[in-house]
Amino acid sequence: MKRSPLVAAIVLALLWGAPALAQDVQGLRIGASVNGALTDDDATATGDDEYRYDDYRFEARAGQRLEAVLRSDAFDAYLAVYAEGSDDALAEDDDGLGEDTDSRLRFIPETTGVYILRARTLSGTEGGAYSLSLRERPALPRAPRPSGIRLGAEQSGELTDRDPEQEDGGRYDAYSFRAAAGQRFIVTLKSEAFDPLVRVGRMNGPDFVELAQNDDSADDGLNSRLVFTAPTAGDYVIRATALEDGSGRYTVGLAEAPPAPPAKPIAIGDSIDGSLGENAGTNDDGARAEFYRFTATAGQRVAVELSSKDFDTYLALRKASDNSVVAEDDDGAGSGTDSRIAQTLDEAGDYIIEARAFSGDGEGKFTLKLSEVAPPPPPAPASFGATVEGEITPEDPQGDDGKHYDAYVFTGVEGQRVQAILRSGDFDAYLEIGSAEGDFESLASDDDGLAEGTDSRLNFTLPASGDYVVRAMPLSSEEKGLYSLELVDRGPEPKPGSILVGATARGGLSKTDALTDEGAYYDAYRFQAKKDEKLRITMVSNAFDAVVDLGEEGEDFTSIASDDDGLSDTHAKLDWTAPEDGWYVVRARAFGPNETGAYALTVERQP
Repeated sequence: MKRSPLVAAIVLALLWGAPALAQDVQGLRIGASVNGALTDDDATATGDDEYRYDDYRFEARAGQRLEAVLRSDAFDAYLAVYAEGSDDALAEDDDGLGEDTDSRLRFIPETTGVYILRARTLSGTEGGAYSLSLRERPALPRAPRPSGIRLGAEQSGELTDRDPEQEDGGRYDAYSFRAAAGQRFIVTLKSEAFDPLVRVGRMNGPDFVELAQNDDSADDGLNSRLVFTAPTAGDYVIRATALEDGSGRYTVGLAEAPPAPPAKPIAIGDSIDGSLGENAGTNDDGARAEFYRFTATAGQRVAVELSSKDFDTYLALRKASDNSVVAEDDDGAGSGTDSRIAQTLDEAGDYIIEARAFSGDGEGKFTLKLSEVAPPPPPAPASFGATVEGEITPEDPQGDDGKHYDAYVFTGVEGQRVQAILRSGDFDAYLEIGSAEGDFESLASDDDGLAEGTDSRLNFTLPASGDYVVRAMPLSSEEKGLYSLELVDRGPEPKPGSILVGATARGGLSKTDALTDEGAYYDAYRFQAKKDEKLRITMVSNAFDAVVDLGEEGEDFTSIASDDDGLSDTHAKLDWTAPEDGWYVVRARAFGPNETGAYALTVERQP
């Protein structure tokens, strides 16, 4: 990377004035309210779900009971909350306030940290004025003693605002019953006033520990029907509640369930041909299924495979002792609609395989295989800077998803940036990396990251010193063929340079620069800003599509604002207001992978 800071702002930034597409993130304190408006100047999410939004940044503690309310007479309000830097919503709400189209979002953070509250339209870009509040809800009072319910009885009740509240915000009534180990029950909840949700669990002191739940019965509309097997003898609690905030009359019932469907014997190593038809049994949800029982030892690893040319297969593996689900799978056998479960069994004893169609009315012939999975062979050593040539064959070990793979081990240190490149002319390449300690668990993966056809490039920063395993494999379990694997040591993360407000840095992106998780090259610059200082960050390049990405200085970079084409089609402009005094980092990067070339980056005060 080459940098040469200049004092003057670039002339191009004065000539182009397209509206910025980035969103300034404003601070919001818990306990505060703000009045705002969604306008043409605000950010817009594009794609199939287009909407306009404002983002607010707040800090929260793990376990804090929070409630956000968004009201507007101008648009249908919608709220979402995200962990800072993530695009996956942790919780969302449309009309939870129960007042026309206003939103109420209740949220309990699992970890202490920084979160983003998004105030948005349900859909479309028509905005308008709104009010937004964020408060901490008081701690829940101790749950009242549940009422008793007898086996074979039905009881009527009513959900009201006077009932106790669950952690997630819904009101509930509680009923207790006693069960023997392995005893089977049918718990029903019916209501014409709300969408019922029935939960069964046990009390651990003041805390309700859920063991099973059901929303909609397969044959009774929105009403709930749950078949529950008690894992141990003791007292259990039924919670009668609504799927969403609701109130009104209901009927809860507790009945004895029929015995579990009979299971045919199957031994490890067997392959059985069967069929689903009118004479097949049914599972607890009424779906047509066949059941098979086998015995295993603790720590034994098995693979269950279900294939059919007549229907989309589905597998469930359960403990015979309490009918609890160990694993489920739809299309895990790779391409197509066949199913595969690979599982290390924690306990010795009997297990039940449920073989059925993904759709309840599927029927036809199938083949079920049960096999023991041998421990994988030790990975071959790999060296940085070397290229290994190999071949994926049917004799190679298989992962849980049925894909054959070759494994390589290397040693690295904490903070080291590692790049693996897998090329193949025979199959669509796929890479995984994980720790060499214990059972393999993927820490990162890549399909087409090299941006050259179907070859893979995986960039990963080692979280700790030690040995790591790279798995080279095809994307589909049916593919095989020749490949080459290259392991590159990219060294530690480069330290950011510095840029003054009012200055321009001219640099160039090259293949030795840092990489984003998406494989785009970037240079980083740190600068100091004061609270409420309004800054403009522009980036111009004739060599690649420019992007500016802004974050707070810290050990891990977390984006708080970014822009792609705010200045023109391929040049970036970000107007941003500093939320606090401090140091910030701007990444001058390319939009896509493998893009390099010269650029000019300017940080200046807004006119």
